[in-house]
Amino acid sequence: MTVTLADVAARARVSPATVSRVLNGNYPVAASTRERVLRAVDDLDYVLNGPASSLAAATSDLIGILVNDIADPFFGIMAGAAQSEIGGPGDGSGRAGGEKLAIVCNTGGTPERELTYLTLLQRQRAAAVVLTGGAVEDPAHQAAMSAKLAKLADAGTRVVLCGRPPLPDSASVLAALAFDNRGGGRRLTEHLISLGHRSIGYAAGPLERTTTRHRLEGHHEAMRAAGLYGDGDGGGAAAAKDGGSRTEKRLTVHGSYDRSSGYDATVELLRREPGITAVVAANDTVALGAAAAIRDRGLRIPEDVSVAGFDDLPFSVDVVPALTTVRLPLFEAGARAGRLAMGKETPPPGGIATIPAELMVRGSTAAPRG
Repeated sequence: MTVTLADVAARARVSPATVSRVLNGNYPVAASTRERVLRAVDDLDYVLNGPASSLAAATSDLIGILVNDIADPFFGIMAGAAQSEIGGPGDGSGRAGGEKLAIVCNTGGTPERELTYLTLLQRQRAAAVVLTGGAVEDPAHQAAMSAKLAKLADAGTRVVLCGRPPLPDSASVLAALAFDNRGGGRRLTEHLISLGHRSIGYAAGPLERTTTRHRLEGHHEAMRAAGLYGDGDGGGAAAAKDGGSRTEKRLTVHGSYDRSSGYDATVELLRREPGITAVVAANDTVALGAAAAIRDRGLRIPEDVSVAGFDDLPFSVDVVPALTTVRLPLFEAGARAGRLAMGKETPPPGGIATIPAELMVRGSTAAPRG
């Protein structure tokens, strides 16, 4: 049953006019009264009518693109590509020609802000929502996300995941475009092993992110297959189930997806295992920090320690030496997500598509010295 403004007023024990004043923000209201109204809005999941132009339609001309950090090229490339399909050029007259208004919402990677933006987009009757990047692996947040996305879909909003795996309950998602992070991580480590590396450290991302887990799983699969996490210290299938062998844990340090985290993680890896001959980074930005830490200790890349990243961000080919990495087609994925959000492209079979990752071998990796 549709929740009305009168329902909110009754829940908050105020008049409908007071609810309207709070929601429109055009009249002073006591802070305690405002808090009661907003709590009632959240409790009842009241959807505020958006712009007047949307009142006669199921949805508005608004499409939301959620990113963790717009300053991170990983998200900026996908968001820009999606926006190019959503708000494409008109006919030159200045009149709208079927385009939508794309709004980029910067969540800062926090689950709470992700849900807040989805609520705001729901209230604005957004035509579509595109969620980019890895998801937080927390059962409570996943349940809240599934419930929120279901309400958006029920209201006619198209929901597209870009670079994000499907939720456990993803019936409300139009399409999930998931990168093959696990396969890319495995091929990257297999490349290093083929060069002769046996002691390989990993500067990982945040523990709770799906992207972190999938890339790290691919790395560990390659290491176990090569016998580099031996049964002698609890390796093999049992170690995988139990969170890893002692060697595996010693050679993995978690942090954020930024340069300083890569620096600190590499310092710690070299402290734990001075004989490391290669460092795999969670992404290309982390790899920059790893390379700086290696150089600050008087070591050479790749002669003493090889370095590898992930994503193939634009700067990766210009660093010295150029970075061996895994290319994800970020622009292509973002553009496809934009077309799906606009209804310009048919969703993949079953609503899920795995986007391949490509190994890019460059000068930052080489065979270990003698």
